[in-house]
Amino acid sequence: MLAKFLPFSIISVSLFLLWNAAPAGSDEVTNSVGMKFTLIPSGAFTMGADLNSENGEKDETPQRRVTISRPFYLGVYEVTQAEWASVMGGANPSYFSGRTLPVENVSWDVAISFIRKLNQKEGTEKYRLPTEAEWEYSARAGTTSAYFFGDDEGSLGKYAWFLGNSGDKTRPVGGKSPNPWGLYDIYGNVWEWVQDFYGGYAGAATTDPKGPAEGSSRVLRGCGWHYAADICRSATRLDINPEGRSDNIGLRLAFTTGDFKDRGSGVRRGTKAEPSPDERLGPED
Repeated sequence: MLAKFLPFSIISVSLFLLWNAAPAGSDEVTNSVGMKFTLIPSGAFTMGADLNSENGEKDETPQRRVTISRPFYLGVYEVTQAEWASVMGGANPSYFSGRTLPVENVSWDVAISFIRKLNQKEGTEKYRLPTEAEWEYSARAGTTSAYFFGDDEGSLGKYAWFLGNSGDKTRPVGGKSPNPWGLYDIYGNVWEWVQDFYGGYAGAATTDPKGPAEGSSRVLRGCGWHYAADICRSATRLDINPEGRSDNIGLRLAFTTGDFKDRGSGVRRGTKAEPSPDERLGPED
């Protein structure tokens, strides 16, 4: 009842602030091929590693303050082989085979081809790779430690498939606990392509960085199934030729808020809920 006594401008500003302050995981959408996305709020964070407190690399420095000015959606899971096949007409580039395994052996160029075909399938242009800043912001989920769960790598096995527990292969997505913003396998399983060209960090604070304007390498984030625990940190970055591919390289998709409302098709919107094991994993091939 209070709203009818407030000026329209105040109501609009209040709604805007509530929308941008909503915690990640409070809203989830599912697209026409069953891919789930969770809302990541706008905000600011410190990007990069503090080499005095974690075993990082020089290219993870200097740390800088980064603002993500708009909420966006990020895939709850890495793209699976079933999702890949539904878009690419049955083609599966992966070394390990299974419907709910992450697709891998995918170059950056081929990942962009997948995104282009998914956009065509839904009559939109909304899907993309996350920027490197968006990826690290989402992985950290409001934390400042080496991992979103703290600085002790001994806890990694609860959240990730890596060298210490993977059995030398990829595993079905969603098999470990998510980060605080509801993202599964943000560490481990497969490395994830991001949009940016690889380059050094500038120390100045910045808003919505997109990396260098040009370059010869792209960036991978998140670590893979056969990498050690100290590599699977929020700040870890790997540069690689965009034509490079491996059985531990995959992808996770993003899009900016409002895109589904504007021109999406076949989309279901719902409140975030913990998926059951059957829903999360599904049948294997």
